[in-house]
Amino acid sequence: MRADEFAFFRISCSYLGITGVEVRRLADAEVSTDSGVAALVSGFLTALAAEDGLRRSPSGRRLSLNAVELVALLVAELLDPNHSASSDGAGEMLARIRDHIEENLRNPGLSPESIARAHHISVRYLHKLFQNDGTTVSTWIRRRRLDSCRMELGRLSNRRRTVAAVAHRWGFANASHFSRLFRQAYGVSPREWQVSTEHSTGHSTGHSTGHSFETLGERSSR
Repeated sequence: MRADEFAFFRISCSYLGITGVEVRRLADAEVSTDSGVAALVSGFLTALAAEDGLRRSPSGRRLSLNAVELVALLVAELLDPNHSASSDGAGEMLARIRDHIEENLRNPGLSPESIARAHHISVRYLHKLFQNDGTTVSTWIRRRRLDSCRMELGRLSNRRRTVAAVAHRWGFANASHFSRLFRQAYGVSPREWQVSTEHSTGHSTGHSTGHSFETLGERSSR
């Protein structure tokens, strides 16, 4: 893609959780891509536009969903830059949403859209809640699923269950993709983790903790 060329990305308002009036407000907005969310969106979309094969690859849908989530974060920031999720109401809503995610981790259809519908809020507001908490909806879901898989693979009672079966049980459709995410998060493959805990009941009965979230967040950001 040459410097004098333009790429257009069409995203339905329903995916961004905004109205026609809000779209018109955004039409006049000036956005600097020097830093922040705008810089992330610009870099990601530029990379997609430059690599036509990337967009049309088997991972194209996942990349598209990532792009939509980033754009939704930017839209939320532009429409309501002074909004804070620190109020009691927003905090309670975020807690309920996390409980909902926990209860539906095994559902492969769990998504920002389904979560927003279940809580009668817009997708835009959902993204804003997680953004102000320092993460994204998809990242949080992935963290919880990986932690759950890690716990299950570490249990002695589950030694006969395959890595692929555990991954599928917790919402990962592709075992290879799951293995890559697991190694990125914990530094070992799922099978290596399973073997390492065979003679250690202390690790095999470990609980998901805030510490494990921090570890995963740090590794995933590299």
